[in-house]
Amino acid sequence: MATVRNLDALDDVIHQKVRLGVMSCLMASGEADFNFLKAALGVSDGNLSTHLTVLEENGYIHIRKEFVGRKPRTTYSPTPLGHRAFEAYVAALEALVRS
Repeated sequence: MATVRNLDALDDVIHQKVRLGVMSCLMASGEADFNFLKAALGVSDGNLSTHLTVLEENGYIHIRKEFVGRKPRTTYSPTPLGHRAFEAYVAALEALVRS
């Protein structure tokens, strides 16, 4: 693995702590709904929505909206690009820590 000499190798989209938390949850579970992410990360609806939008706009997550009974449910999952970006982020972080 190449040695990272600076912070440029860290993906700015993922590096923000809420987005890192979202991606970590999604990578661990494969998918999660809005309420799970909100509770797991301890953030407000608006804060979570803002960060999910950034991840979606960058192609890192897929959003599925459906109704369960009469209640709306929004589920998020990492895209293949999101998987690659997260794995590259973790590798860059490990290289930075070891350099």
